[in-house]
Amino acid sequence: MLLSQALKPHNRPYLSNPLLLSVSSLRQLQRKGVKQSAQEVTDGPAVLNGTMSSGAAELNDFKIIKEGEAEILMHAKNEVFFNKAQVNNRDISIAVLRTFISKRKEEHEAYLSRKTKSTQRTGENDAVECVAQESSEPPAEVEKPNGDCQAPCETSQEEPCSTIEDSTKSVQRNGLPELKAPRVLEALSASGLRALRYAREVEGIGQVVALDNDKASVEACLRNIKFNGSVACSKVESHLADARVYMLTHPKEFDVVDLDPYGSPSVFLDSAVQSVVDGGLLMCTATDMAVLCGGNGEVCYSKYGSYPLRGKYCHEMALRILLASIESHANRYKRYIVPVLSVQMDFYIRVFVRIYSSASAMKNTPLKLSYVYQCTGCDSFHLQPIGRTVTKNTSTRYLPGFGPVVPQECTDCGKKYNMGGPIWSAPIHDEEWVNSILVGVKSMKDRYPAYDRISAVLTTISEELPDVPLFLSLHNLCATLKCTSPSAVIFRSAVLNAGYRISGTHVNPLGLKTDAPMDVIWDIMRCWVKNHPVKAQPPEQPGSVILSKGPTLQANFARAVASLSKAQAKKVARFLPNPERHWGPKLRAGRQITSKHVSLLGAEAVNGSLRHHDSEEPEGKRQKMEHNTSDS
Repeated sequence: MLLSQALKPHNRPYLSNPLLLSVSSLRQLQRKGVKQSAQEVTDGPAVLNGTMSSGAAELNDFKIIKEGEAEILMHAKNEVFFNKAQVNNRDISIAVLRTFISKRKEEHEAYLSRKTKSTQRTGENDAVECVAQESSEPPAEVEKPNGDCQAPCETSQEEPCSTIEDSTKSVQRNGLPELKAPRVLEALSASGLRALRYAREVEGIGQVVALDNDKASVEACLRNIKFNGSVACSKVESHLADARVYMLTHPKEFDVVDLDPYGSPSVFLDSAVQSVVDGGLLMCTATDMAVLCGGNGEVCYSKYGSYPLRGKYCHEMALRILLASIESHANRYKRYIVPVLSVQMDFYIRVFVRIYSSASAMKNTPLKLSYVYQCTGCDSFHLQPIGRTVTKNTSTRYLPGFGPVVPQECTDCGKKYNMGGPIWSAPIHDEEWVNSILVGVKSMKDRYPAYDRISAVLTTISEELPDVPLFLSLHNLCATLKCTSPSAVIFRSAVLNAGYRISGTHVNPLGLKTDAPMDVIWDIMRCWVKNHPVKAQPPEQPGSVILSKGPTLQANFARAVASLSKAQAKKVARFLPNPERHWGPKLRAGRQITSKHVSLLGAEAVNGSLRHHDSEEPEGKRQKMEHNTSDS
């Protein structure tokens, strides 16, 4: 039975518009066993600009997925990619977008204030000039009983005698720009869930343009737009287009550009940095962590122009490689970036940067980039900035950085160095932004499905040292020396007592950021080993070479006041476990789970997925697959 036959007036008291089905109405129809065309469910008799296919699909092939205030219809055949694990990504993006709209409004008000003051000063100067002109005229012609200027002066086209108040009103009425609602571009929309959440949940948002170059994805997005009601229909539009071409043909048109590809975003960066307005926000995700973390160094260099190192800090280095790549693309158009938040979470990294245009400010880019030297023996690392400045009087010269910062062999263990980079060595967060985002998230906790996870991550980020690139792993230091590990509190106290700063990192629960040089770190560990002896090791081992030298610094392991962060002192959760098993990236759109995935997902997960396709497979093949699954 088709929808047109099933939804007669007496059968649809719960529907006010047959073109837009609510969740309850859709489920009622499913319970009644009504089978209908998916096109009729979402689009009615009209075909949306010829983009919807004419093929009919049964309603039972769809399931409703609700996230935040948005609801989408997903087909069981995995025709359009949807990743449940990315709820963290979408939630934190909404939090940043809300903060961006607030900051943008504050900046615009400050701009108007400056322009108003400038206008007032101009009006005062004009008034002074007018008085001077009046005093030079004959008294009989200038003075009037009410003390105002004479009529010829008042009727002058240039209005030199207008008061300050009138001048200000004139400028505000004629010249000062109004702040428009921000336009958002989601370059890779798939089902359109992210665009729908932006439109329905972010107050003050303007138009949201969702792009995809896959016809099935655009059809799904259009279907979901109508399924979400009038707000989504008025704000979200979907287009079948190549994101790179679209962004290149719309330069500086979007206040926010969101890149969330399946894999590397490198091919989209050049066009994305051109599509953002001055002061706009670029949000970018990279899920190719094996490449960024050193699994394929040559591939990383070809995509991002940087060579990764396989240290314990590889995930933070991945963030900094992506930032350096975005900066490189922006520099080609006399633009530069200012990171406001950079997050490594789950199986991906996500950066939020503002983009500005300035040929002079762009010269500072080499000061923000560094190469990394990592010892092959003890994993000590050192940074070498690419550029430096020399200031003389009022002029500043930009020169190459001094080098090398390390000798041919490591001074601690005598091994060689690997060199990686360049990476972004400037701060990757804006402390004011992070605090504002965290406050906003806590004030609207009920509106974030992944509140616990994103608040924990933001809390940890807010306590990081902003100006310290990369981090140490306490367990890695102890593995090098083959010694028992001191507690994090004891090690932090020793660093603080030595006069240096130290903090945790959101990337690794065991990571420690500090501005203490590596020789100080090894001196602290030598002092620890004196009180906690280790077994004798071969003399050529890096740990043996390090311990053969005496410490020049006597470490003080007394408990320091600041050895625990505020979150740790209050016992606030900072690193949460995954909410369910197999939490991670899902299969690319168009692929299906088969019996060969039993070893990864388990028999229950595979059987549950295969049940959707039992009716489509021959009986013999179905029995053989069930037999293989049970044997595994």
